[in-house]
Amino acid sequence: MAELRWNPLLRIWTMVASNRQVRPHLPKDWCPFCPGSGKVPDDYDVHIYDNDFPVLSLEPAPPDVTGSGPYKAAESYGKCEVVLYSPDHYSTLPALSVEHIYKLVNLLAKRQAALAQDPKIKYVFPFENRGEEVGVTMPHPHGQIYAYPFVPQKLQVELDSCREHHQETGRCLICDMNREEESFGERMIAENESFLAYLPFFTDYPFGVYIVSKKHRGSIAEFCDREKAALAVMLKQVTGAFDCLYDKPFPYMMCFHQTPVNSPEYSAAGEYYHFHIEFYPPLREANKIKWYASSEMGAWAACNPVAVEESAKLLRQAYARFAAGAGGGL
Repeated sequence: MAELRWNPLLRIWTMVASNRQVRPHLPKDWCPFCPGSGKVPDDYDVHIYDNDFPVLSLEPAPPDVTGSGPYKAAESYGKCEVVLYSPDHYSTLPALSVEHIYKLVNLLAKRQAALAQDPKIKYVFPFENRGEEVGVTMPHPHGQIYAYPFVPQKLQVELDSCREHHQETGRCLICDMNREEESFGERMIAENESFLAYLPFFTDYPFGVYIVSKKHRGSIAEFCDREKAALAVMLKQVTGAFDCLYDKPFPYMMCFHQTPVNSPEYSAAGEYYHFHIEFYPPLREANKIKWYASSEMGAWAACNPVAVEESAKLLRQAYARFAAGAGGGL
């Protein structure tokens, strides 16, 4: 069963997918994403793989329960794709060459453009979960793309805030954030010709980095080749710096925030919204988790247990160590 159920309190859709209960969990002797599995090509560098246990489908079944009163249900239309980073089961994003990551960025841009052609799709959301600490069930290096039939609520809040700021000032809020972080400097982590990486003033995770395009771009599909190459470098730098923080693979959630598609209410979003990648790394120390507990989950009242400027200093030092020793185009 997979369907959408309406939450009338928050006015958002909840995706219900009991089929995901049977997903394999960290298999030791077989991987469907490795060449030779019969599931993927025997020779690939990056590859799109349709999720075997999708919560969204292009041919969804009718909802099992229709709902009544304030409740309603809808078919779980959409697309769930797995983005395979490499045929090497033991590789990671920072271990890949910049040239290889450039291929990955190109693939994400192509999928963004292709999925946007479906008028029922309203938001294309690439992401990566890395590490058992954030619930990874398949260790092979991969990300995912969810193409939703609605604009998820967190993105709605960001979009609405950016629209209001633009109406009040005539400027893009995220462009203003870039200028403020560059001017202050102490929360900056890295910079190249097209992208900034910084811990924003308000981040709720100790190492919650944002990668933000310098130019006002709405989605990854709008980047030129030079910008895609610069994004590849920045992705390697930031994830490599994470691994150097505590000299071990660093868990994170990496989320691409972009303009909606096929959404009339956000038809002008390209004027006021700005591409960026948000990281949610759960570690606050080498062996301590920053839990998203009752205040965060129950009230959406986030609490960062570490001063942002102190976290930024540690991450800049880790970035410097990675840049000094990693090679790979840095």
